[in-house]
Amino acid sequence: MGFSKWFSLFLTLYLFIPAAPISCNISLRPEELDKTPINFLDFAKKPEVFDWMMGIRRKIHENPELGFEEFETSKLIRAQLDLMGILYTHPIAGTGVVGYIGTGGPPFVAIRAGMDALSVEELVEWCGHDAHVAMLLGAAKMLQELRHKLQNVEVIFGLHVSSSYQIGTVASRPGPVLAGSGFFEAVISGKRGHATIPQHTIDPILAASNVIVSLQHLVSREADPLDSQVVTISKFQGGGAFNVIPDSVKIGGTFRTFSKESFAQLKQRIEEVITRQASVLRCNATVIFIENENPFYPATVNNKDLHEHFQRVAGDMLGFRNLKEHLPLMGSEDFSFFAEAIPGYFFFLGMDDKTKGKFERGHSPYYRVNKDALPFGAALHASLATSYLPENQPKSTLHKESSHDEL
Repeated sequence: MGFSKWFSLFLTLYLFIPAAPISCNISLRPEELDKTPINFLDFAKKPEVFDWMMGIRRKIHENPELGFEEFETSKLIRAQLDLMGILYTHPIAGTGVVGYIGTGGPPFVAIRAGMDALSVEELVEWCGHDAHVAMLLGAAKMLQELRHKLQNVEVIFGLHVSSSYQIGTVASRPGPVLAGSGFFEAVISGKRGHATIPQHTIDPILAASNVIVSLQHLVSREADPLDSQVVTISKFQGGGAFNVIPDSVKIGGTFRTFSKESFAQLKQRIEEVITRQASVLRCNATVIFIENENPFYPATVNNKDLHEHFQRVAGDMLGFRNLKEHLPLMGSEDFSFFAEAIPGYFFFLGMDDKTKGKFERGHSPYYRVNKDALPFGAALHASLATSYLPENQPKSTLHKESSHDEL
């Protein structure tokens, strides 16, 4: 997943598509964008704004790029920022873009959207992350018209669409909301031989099977039941014939926790269990934590003060009855890297609509996005940023020059 950023409001995006510029002939007047949340939503629902966001979404969806490969998508985002007159810095964070609303200075309020394509064969029209980018650029268009009112603030907001909640609702919570995650692979080596003479072999399949069972005990018997953790083996490769014991087997998987301490402990124990359990059955094992290709993600932890701000803004826009509590999930988000550097807040935007059929949960080949959710996301992005400024500008002491180096 990826991001893009800006100045008196800095976007974080990670992108994925080619860049033929899309018409941006939307004329906005600052007086149309009274900073009340409901006015942002009304504006975002205007046909010309909605159709423009849909055009962005379609262009992205036609040319998907996987995570960390969003080169053409980055071009598309930069082209749209050019059309809107938003200054930006590129590259940043791989293929990311930092855009500035205003004339200069460091990022202050950030809003972000994930934009990488997923490695699944889609069986429907819509992917989820292209909608994220469309909503974010919609917010950028509104906020650019208010750039002269934006002051120095230093927080970041992010959202993700969710079919778990009805359209017109949002869900989140203060504190941990998504887990930290890591990936690992292990090669378990034995001695090849015919299946009919196992005594002359050293069976890596049997060793790998014991390793997998033992890894499950790390959570069930070593972790505090109140400290949620996951260890999952999702890859097992080895052997190519029914009657031959192979030389080696490769297994791989993921581990997730909500604290840095638990993460470090689980990582250590995964390596110990794999190597020592393999040795019990006379095999050798090498464990690789894939940090270069898939860096470890920290947990996504929502700032408590920003939770109160979010509740006020979203409540004013949607009605307080439409604010839902989102229980912590073991999924992970690269938004967490930004939220480690500056105070952050991540929430889920409901898009389910029973009148339009079933919306599958995320990352299914049948997953589709409810396009009616786009105005809600764009308006929330814009309103969270602009309403934070007058509320917090006098007491803002969060910015440290060095913290932005991490972004």
